[in-house]
Amino acid sequence: MRSDHSAEWGAVDDGVVEKLRGIVGPEHVKTDDGAVAAFSRDATPLFAARPDVVVLPGSTAEVAAVLRLATERRIPVTPRGAGSNLAAGTLAQDGGIVLVLTRLDRILEVDADELLAVVQTGVTTTELAAVAAQQGLLYVPDPGSKTVSTVGGNVATCAGGLRGLKYGVTRNYVLGLEAVLPTGEIIRTGGRLWKDVAGYDLTRLLTGSEGTLAVVTEVTVALVPAPADSRTGVAYFPALADAGRAVARVIADGVVPATLEFLDTKCINAVEDFAGLGLDRTAGALLLFGDDGDPDTVARNLERMAQSCAKEGATGVTLAQDVAASEALLTARRCSLPALARLAPVTVLEDVGVPRPRIAEMVGRIDEIADRHGISVATFGHAGDGNLHPTAVVDPSDDGAIERTKAAIGDIFSAALELGGTITGEHGVGAAKLPWLADRLGADQVALLSRIKAAFDPAGILNPGKTGSPFP
Repeated sequence: MRSDHSAEWGAVDDGVVEKLRGIVGPEHVKTDDGAVAAFSRDATPLFAARPDVVVLPGSTAEVAAVLRLATERRIPVTPRGAGSNLAAGTLAQDGGIVLVLTRLDRILEVDADELLAVVQTGVTTTELAAVAAQQGLLYVPDPGSKTVSTVGGNVATCAGGLRGLKYGVTRNYVLGLEAVLPTGEIIRTGGRLWKDVAGYDLTRLLTGSEGTLAVVTEVTVALVPAPADSRTGVAYFPALADAGRAVARVIADGVVPATLEFLDTKCINAVEDFAGLGLDRTAGALLLFGDDGDPDTVARNLERMAQSCAKEGATGVTLAQDVAASEALLTARRCSLPALARLAPVTVLEDVGVPRPRIAEMVGRIDEIADRHGISVATFGHAGDGNLHPTAVVDPSDDGAIERTKAAIGDIFSAALELGGTITGEHGVGAAKLPWLADRLGADQVALLSRIKAAFDPAGILNPGKTGSPFP
């Protein structure tokens, strides 16, 4: 659905389409129904928005030319990578141009001496990690969608993943950006240095800005030496509250794990039905814990974490003996979403964060909310950093199920805020969570975001309907 401001936008008429073809080449401008429909959705269920035209530029100069034209004609532009966004952040809410950046797919440089890589924005996270690994290096961000998600998309949402507690999120590894302002100027922020404090930190401002301030076309990322060893263990608990106490115990006992993930009992059974991994179906929750580094330290830390879990009532603990066995354990976490997706036609994966000691309380609130609205919600997530993924499985043929799901999601956001948390830990705000942004940030800060948006994008063309735009 288009916003109330849609009448203010310039039209994508035949003249505009012809100019776009002149900029990027006729084969890279799509106006046919099939192509436009394909870009009417991203990975966010319950949201759809149809663009007027799809444009696939092949260079930074072409991106700049498209944006200059869009600003001149006041046509909305929605940047997009692989479309794996889970907050409706890459949907053309007001129509106009969807700017698909997947043709910018070259890895320009990997420098082992400087511990960095320079890539175009359309490179996938897995491709970058694989090329870094060939030189004994690790690209740390590890989002669940890494096989398809692009580095540019990771930067746009400041993506996280399974290594967040020990290593942080995408912004911790972005050294510099090449970006195009909506008015067509090409800027470079940051660079190749870890220490560079000249001027405002526009690199950090653009990282997580969800394509509302500029279009990122090139990213310089920091790499780290690949750890010599990486191993994982699994502990089962009677209830999630027990697992929550074990998380606190692990940290209090002096270990900062590389991995600390949990699944509730609904997820355990869904994963077991899907993948048959031999998980304990009788458990109320499981905790995956792991570390990386030199082998002796990893082995010592795994033993310490196993002891911490046992002290908090774990009914069973298993330590993987090698990397392959560890990957098998982590499969339980990585396949949670596809396992749940088999349960109903629509799967709504959400993303909230709460302080670590309140994880069990938050899961209890989620269960209460789901029961109250008569829907099914399973929860898994990153226990180490308090980032939960409540996931509703919905049959739209069930009368009123979609509306009840939407109401439940709103209540889940409110519950996270009441517990001192946030409406998103790694997926971003997009269009889906914009109505709750002021509840998280306050009216004064939201107004400041709008003024920042206006400074970058005076015509307001870039990804309208998201952060920095008026609330729906």
